Amino acid sequence: MEKDFEVIEYLKTPPNFKDLKNLLNKLKLNPVDLIRKSEKVFQEKFKGQNLTQDQWIEKIINNPILIERPIAVKGDRAIISRPPENINTLY
Repeated sequence: MEKDFEVIEYLKTPPNFKDLKNLLNKLKLNPVDLIRKSEKVFQEKFKGQNLTQDQWIEKIINNPILIERPIAVKGDRAIISRPPENINTLY
C-alpha cells in the first residue's frame, strides 16, 4: 500500500492557534501531552507551571521546538509517529 504524506516542518512554519487546537483534537491529546518535556526550553521556562490549555497552546506556538514530532495526520485522525511503526495505525 502506497502512503503519501505532506511534510509540515513545525520549526519552520509553526501552527497557528486554530490549527494547533485542531491537531490536538485529532490526536485526542491535551496541549501539555504534546510537549517534549526533555527540551531545554521546557525545563528552563515552563516545567512545573500550571497553565490553562489555551495558555499551553500559546507557549507551544511561540516555542515550536516543544512539539512532539513527527506527527502523521489522515483525515480526522492523527498520531505521533514515534516509533515510526505507529503510523500504520492510521491505515
